Amino acid sequence: MAEKSKKVANQYERGYDYTKYWDNRDYENAAEHIAIRRLLKGQHYGSAADIGGGFGRLCILLRTFADKVTLAEPAASQLEAAKKVLDGTDIVQAQMQADDLKFADGELDLVTMVRVMHHIPEPAAEFAEIARVLAPGGTAIIEVANYGHFKNRRRHKREGIELPKEPVSIRTVKADEPDAIAFVNHNIDTVVAQLAEAGLTLETKLSVSNLRSERVKKTLPKSAMLLIERATQKRLARNNFGPSIFLKLRKN
Repeated sequence: MAEKSKKVANQYERGYDYTKYWDNRDYENAAEHIAIRRLLKGQHYGSAADIGGGFGRLCILLRTFADKVTLAEPAASQLEAAKKVLDGTDIVQAQMQADDLKFADGELDLVTMVRVMHHIPEPAAEFAEIARVLAPGGTAIIEVANYGHFKNRRRHKREGIELPKEPVSIRTVKADEPDAIAFVNHNIDTVVAQLAEAGLTLETKLSVSNLRSERVKKTLPKSAMLLIERATQKRLARNNFGPSIFLKLRKN
């Protein structure tokens, strides 16, 4: 049987400007910064990488927790945009994708992968790579698009249907290309089990962007939304409440 061709994560080479996605998403961006600061508080690392980090949105924050930070991004267009964002910093930019990381075994002390999992229905290869490049005892922060958020959980309970354990496609329009990148939400328990198989043990988790709603944005000022966010991230993580779950993991 012929080997399955390797899928290249090149969505952002197709005329899509990811920097524009963050217009009117100041709350979501700030909520993710709050989560990362909380998960890394009091810690410092030698070498870190942000996997699939786009135009470097989180890299400057990571640099406050690590001596060296690499933006590891598959799309050349995103790395080009990152030149402006990261200008004047010592953050390294390198083209690579999550299932083929160009780091040596155990080279990194910290890995982050945020807003990438919703493009990966079968993440075993990516998790194996993250585990490979992390030093023993190293830290990974992986954000997961959560299918079992409050609204879906309530709907499934009302319909008497169990939450699926496998990834669920959330694509709203038919893919216009045969190799179009996936859009999925995950079952958090399934992902945690997959990470454990790769040698990454869950230490803690946070529920993030808990007020992600255009209606709420029009009602509450961002400052009030972020006060609520800070107060609820840890508490709501117990039930995987929000649309985005941040997992902090340790390399065995």
